[in-house]
Amino acid sequence: MNDALNSILDLVESVDPLTRTLLAALGMLLETSVLVGLVVPGDSIVIVSSTAVSGAVEYFGLIFAVIGGALAGESIGFALGRWFGPKIRRSWLGRRVGEHNWVRAENYLDRRGGPAVFISRFLPVLHSLIPLTVGMSAMSYRKFMAWTIPACIIWAFAYVSVGSAAAGTFRELSDSLHGAAYIFVGIIVGFLLLIVAGKKMLERYEARHMVRSGDRGSTQRDE
Repeated sequence: MNDALNSILDLVESVDPLTRTLLAALGMLLETSVLVGLVVPGDSIVIVSSTAVSGAVEYFGLIFAVIGGALAGESIGFALGRWFGPKIRRSWLGRRVGEHNWVRAENYLDRRGGPAVFISRFLPVLHSLIPLTVGMSAMSYRKFMAWTIPACIIWAFAYVSVGSAAAGTFRELSDSLHGAAYIFVGIIVGFLLLIVAGKKMLERYEARHMVRSGDRGSTQRDE
């Protein structure tokens, strides 16, 4: 298995570092803009790119690119929400998202304000809807950026650090440890499972802010 993983990592590493970095930035831009994040696996693109990181320059270069791509995508989402939000919501793609998800995003933003922008970066579905929803709200772009920038920084450091650390650990051990590939897989899978569990816990904790006061009472009675 070491040989197979070595071949995969060598293939990723053979891609020009600048190209890898730009692809990661593009993946994040698409993930965070215009609902594309519901189908584009930006996190997977970043992890794959980070496995080829070599040295501090590439490490921080990738982090800055991921942050920049995410902020560019969220800015596009904000602008489209401000100019075309209702049309996007009524469009075929907007209907595919589901009216209940739009309502959850609106309620969450109304009840939590800026913290909703920060927390939504780590929540499924809402991380793509919130920029558009903020654009349709009275929140200013400056306030939106003030809350989303720290979230994007945390996200970028977490994903790039884990991907590069897993690959670095494997390369150090691959010559001396037959099962080094399993350590790599364990780090990546363990991180992703932790992310999934964390998102579920966070979503469950924040769910009470995603319904209107009257709806929350009826929901609790139904349960």
